[in-house]
Amino acid sequence: MAAKPKPLDVEIEALELDSRYGHLEAEAIVELAVERFRDAGGIASVSSFGADSAVLLHMIAHVDRNVPVLFLDTGQHFGETLQYRDQLSADLGLKNLIILQPKQDSLTAGDPNGDLHKHDPDLCCEIRKVEPMARAVEPYSAWFTGRKRRQAATRAQMPVFEAVGPRMRINPLARWTTADQAAYMRANGLRENPLVAFGYLSIGCFPCTQPVKPGEDERSGRWAGSGKTECGIHLPGLEELTNAA
Repeated sequence: MAAKPKPLDVEIEALELDSRYGHLEAEAIVELAVERFRDAGGIASVSSFGADSAVLLHMIAHVDRNVPVLFLDTGQHFGETLQYRDQLSADLGLKNLIILQPKQDSLTAGDPNGDLHKHDPDLCCEIRKVEPMARAVEPYSAWFTGRKRRQAATRAQMPVFEAVGPRMRINPLARWTTADQAAYMRANGLRENPLVAFGYLSIGCFPCTQPVKPGEDERSGRWAGSGKTECGIHLPGLEELTNAA
């Protein structure tokens, strides 16, 4: 297996790739990235199997069904999400679904009663999502996400290719609109997370997710009323945990 590039090399490569290929259609970006990184440290996809997950997974399956799909089982997912994960994986013929969980000793020490989200949601996410995510991506040189610029103000300037420490994060759907998403789902007959029908337009752990109110952005149902907008797996700092994993 080829050695993973140094952080500076990845930063330069990310800028070059974004400049040369960031304008391409999402399907072309997925194909290019799989071919580029498959034998250069490996590439995976992170998926929450949430409201928008089917599109990117369908594109990846079309290129290579063996690409690892990493799912973080926080222990607090909706039952509907877990069922959807298994059904969609079967629909698409995904061959390498990897389920990761928080460390039991971290849960025992930091969240013994399962209610940490009520008084310290940032620490809850760190234990249940950020640290497991760091372990999940550590073996790879690059990974896909399904993030989009339209989802929240924190993502409005997001590039397609970006460096995260010594690794590449790739967002093929960055430019996609709600209409793009809906049209692709219809055209390919893709299964939808059943919670979407009840107004859950961004789906995370059940204690911290609620339906979106009319007129609000689709991530407004996450940590509503807390001022929190991201769990942390896509924020600066993940690379520090990744390098320590």
